[in-house]
Order: sequence, then structure tokens, then C-alpha cells
Amino acid sequence: MSLLHLSSLAEISAVEWDALLPDDQPFLRHAFLLSLEESGSVRPENGWQSDHLLWRENGVLRAAIPGYRKRHSRGEYVFDHAWADACQRAGIPYYPKWLGAIPFSPVTGARLLGDEDAVLKLLSALPDNLYENGLSGAHINFTTPFANQIMQQQPDWLERLGLQYHWHNKGYRDFQDFLDTLMSRKRKQLRKEREQVMSSGFEFSWYRGDGLREDQWDFVYTCYANTYAVRGQRPYLTRHFFSLLAERMPRSIRVVISTLQGQPAAMAFCLMDGNTLYGRYWGCLAEFDRLHFETCFYQGMDFAIAEGLQRFDAGAQGEHKLVRGFEPHITHSWHYLCHPGLRDAVGDFLLQEREGVRGWAIEARDALPYRRGD
Repeated sequence: MSLLHLSSLAEISAVEWDALLPDDQPFLRHAFLLSLEESGSVRPENGWQSDHLLWRENGVLRAAIPGYRKRHSRGEYVFDHAWADACQRAGIPYYPKWLGAIPFSPVTGARLLGDEDAVLKLLSALPDNLYENGLSGAHINFTTPFANQIMQQQPDWLERLGLQYHWHNKGYRDFQDFLDTLMSRKRKQLRKEREQVMSSGFEFSWYRGDGLREDQWDFVYTCYANTYAVRGQRPYLTRHFFSLLAERMPRSIRVVISTLQGQPAAMAFCLMDGNTLYGRYWGCLAEFDRLHFETCFYQGMDFAIAEGLQRFDAGAQGEHKLVRGFEPHITHSWHYLCHPGLRDAVGDFLLQEREGVRGWAIEARDALPYRRGD
């Protein structure tokens, strides 16, 4: 029995890795994670050193966690910058750290892969492994109920809660059927937003991953990169990543492109599985009033209804989603900090933060636009 490290997912076959996956969520697949590495989106030079953990028994892969050694906290969406700053002031090294997550993807999904007995053995070996490798701690982000039950049994791991907003398809026949469940004022607001965009002449077309030409992918990437450029930041993903993913996972990709007078103006890049549409990236070439809401939210809701999907996860944060019918969803992450003083201080903070998150989730439900009793 042994805990092994992979510096690249290329060191294991797709068949062996994917056999551990409990569902068809695209972010966990060998093809997705390897595309991040081979495209240069994830590499040591930008602070993401692949360090996937495996547990083998008698040569058989029993458990795994997709993971990375990090020298910063960017691209994680569970924000621990304040912890790192406090460590710096106290002279305690916070980086490098180990992160169990999907890069740049704040999507809840399986992180502890394999059977429970082997996962428990892997987790029990992890703390000593952190000390041996000079890592300040381990962090496992956006975990499922299965993982949460396991992590609650682990000593010294701290639970952190977050809040996202997801839209649920309650068997709607069409978008109007959804609107009919809303309070009158909210229904008029959403209808007005859609009509404003359509009356401006925008048209929308959906494409599968293998339905886009390379010049259209160039447009998708230009829009994606522009969302970072306007904030003075560099994009996380490279252009090559999109081509690799379109080649390897075309059926999981959906892209909606908005055109104005026949010219592309905006796009939203999504992934999907048999249950959920995941809105990942959006961008536009120029600012247009309400175009973001139509491209990123209403088009995705239309698509989910048409495809019979149960849920639309449009990404992290965004309280503005509440008034458009996206319901509060509590997320979970887990943190093991090697320094006992830091662990105690963060533990006290998280105890208060958890209560605040739970309280806001309750309050957020009161802001939903649904007719009372629905």
C-alpha cells in the first residue's frame, strides 16, 4: 500500500483514471485535466504544479485526488489570501501549499475518488506527507456530500462554507412557463430585459464543441481573454486549451454566440453532463446594455429547459442572480493547516464565518422572485 504523486496526468491512462469517477461531470475527466496541463494553462511557471495523489494496493489504483502544489492562491475561488497575509506578517511560510481542486473551476464535484476505505487510507497518510514535502497545509475545495461525510471524520481538518446561486429546472415546458412562477413585478423585469436585447437586433446560436470552426474558437478566446484584460489581468487559460478540449470532449462543450447585424459580438462557453449545464466563461467585444444577462443566464436557462437538464450552475458569486431565480447553494471546502497556531486562529474565524454563511443563505431565499408558496 502506498501514497503516490503524479507530476502529470499523462503518467496514468485515461481508462484507469476515469474508472474512479462516480459520475459524468466533465471537469474530473482525464481529458479535461490533461488538456489543462498540455495546453500550458496549468504549469509550474504560473504557480500550478500538478501533484495528483494516488493510492495503490497490490498495484491496483484504489483512490485518487486531483491536486496541485501552489505558490499563490489565485484561480481557486475559495479565498485564503487573508490567511496568507497573516502568515507573512507573523513570519510563518504559507506557500507552497497543496490544493485538491479543479483549476479555475468553482464547481462542486467529486474530489475524493475511489472506494471509501482506500480514500480514508490516502487521507490518513496525507498530513505526514505534507510535513515531509515542506508544504504548509492541504486544501480540498468544492466537495460533494460523500466527501463531506468522510472529511468530518478527519481530525484537524477545518470546514469552510461558501455560497453560490444555481437555477433549477422544475419541469418547465419553456421560458414562459418559468416566468409564470414569478411574482408579477419580477416577471415583468425579466421579460423587459430579454425584449430590450432582442429589440436591439441581437441573435443567438448554440454550438457543440465540434461544431465551431477555428476562427470561431479564436473569437471565443478573444472574448474570454477580454474579460481579464479589462481588469488588467492575464487570462488563466491559453488559446490551445480550447482547441484541445474541443478535440477531446466535444460532446461536453456548448457555446452560445451572439451576433449583431451578422457580426459576432459576445459568447458564453459552457460544459454539460447528463444533469447540469455549467456556465464557465463569457466575454464580449463591446459593452451592450443587458447583453450579459441574456447571454450568460437566460440563454442557459432556455437551453437547460430544451435539453431537459435539471440544473444550471452559472458560476461563482453573483447576488444579482437571486432576482433571476437562481437559488442559494452552500458550498464546502476543507483545510488542514500544519502550523497549530494558524490552525487554531483559522478555526475560530471559520466557526463565525459558517454561521454568517448559513444566515445569509436563509436571508437570500427571501429575495427570490418566486410567488410565495411555489
